[in-house]
Amino acid sequence: MINVLIVEDDPMARQLLEIYINASEKYHHIQSVESAALAEFCCRTNRVDVILMDVCTAMNASGLDAAGKIKKCFPGTKVIIITGQPECSFIDRAREAGVDSFWYKSAEAEQLLSVLDRTMAGESVYPAATPSLKLGDTLSENLTDRELEVLRELVAGESDAAIAEKLFMSLRTVKGHIQSMRKKTGFRNRTELAVRARESGLIINAP
Repeated sequence: MINVLIVEDDPMARQLLEIYINASEKYHHIQSVESAALAEFCCRTNRVDVILMDVCTAMNASGLDAAGKIKKCFPGTKVIIITGQPECSFIDRAREAGVDSFWYKSAEAEQLLSVLDRTMAGESVYPAATPSLKLGDTLSENLTDRELEVLRELVAGESDAAIAEKLFMSLRTVKGHIQSMRKKTGFRNRTELAVRARESGLIINAP
């Protein structure tokens, strides 16, 4: 049997994952924890073959950060990031952390078990892209990488001058990116742009 650790702070999502694993003849659910901060300890006290790890967990702990530490300490342990949030940086951050696979949550057990099977067989399973989101008059994929960098700082409440300094841009360039995003989305000002981006889930300034 393949031992599965679940890291998920949402009770309903956690219960659903447990049901999927317990119904499988191949996988054995050994433990569930609410916080990614506890995941490494679980790996030290149990034989964990694969972890289903949410991104934003209890105690303000990042599943992506925890995954990176676990992959360094326990390279043989597979980590699958699971999330329902379309934040535009999660896929890249998961790859950088050495995460084996990435799965956007669904209500279908077959999808999860397929990702588990393929991951345990040595495959790295990632979605082709972040889910497309409607942001005002445009779609999220119509924003450039540089615009998204500026937008992240805008959502964090930074001034144009602070964004320019942090991203090593001129103030004129920052203002140009914001103007371009406002034109694409149709939002009236930088505040509405930031608020709508946060509400959509495109930008989540989380751990």
